[in-house]
Amino acid sequence: MGVLGKRAPTHELGSDEDDERTLIAAARHDRRAFAPLYARYAAPIFQYCYGQLGSREAAEDATSAVFAKALAALPRYRDGSFRSWLFTIAHNTITDHFRAARRETPIEAAAEIVAPGPALDDVASDEDARRRLRDLLAQLPTGQRSVIELRLMELNGPEIAAVLEQSHAWVRVTQFRAVARLRTLMSIGAEPSEARHDAL
Repeated sequence: MGVLGKRAPTHELGSDEDDERTLIAAARHDRRAFAPLYARYAAPIFQYCYGQLGSREAAEDATSAVFAKALAALPRYRDGSFRSWLFTIAHNTITDHFRAARRETPIEAAAEIVAPGPALDDVASDEDARRRLRDLLAQLPTGQRSVIELRLMELNGPEIAAVLEQSHAWVRVTQFRAVARLRTLMSIGAEPSEARHDAL
């Protein structure tokens, strides 16, 4: 199971906001009530961590850390998208992991470009295409890769902006350029060096 693996159905990702608010309120007073929230979000958080870290063991450790931090911070959670709050914790956990490993993860902005063609989700629905897309994602700048991976987790633009601490406009610009680059690489079978040498 990777970031491009089978995604949890939308109805499992918080379609019943009233129910989610009830669960959050209950979990603030009783840790056992956090279990349904964990069940709802464990798979997408693991997928995101796996896509960023590339190791099942590291992703499992990061996922555990995310939910431990979320449970500890729950009393400080305020109204808003619980999903984006949780992914923000995941993003920060991964950032801390790379910082500890002394690896740089620069974020680059890009100019807006409209990329016609099939929806990225349609491409990712095929197993071979998912594997190919995972390889291609590794060629993108960190910011572009993060936006696409969060979009594949079905976060919307404002949620992604909150997770990455960027503006919604930056997310849109970055996504358009990343999708355009991915489609170009898929259609012409570009070598990895092309993605490195072409200025984005």
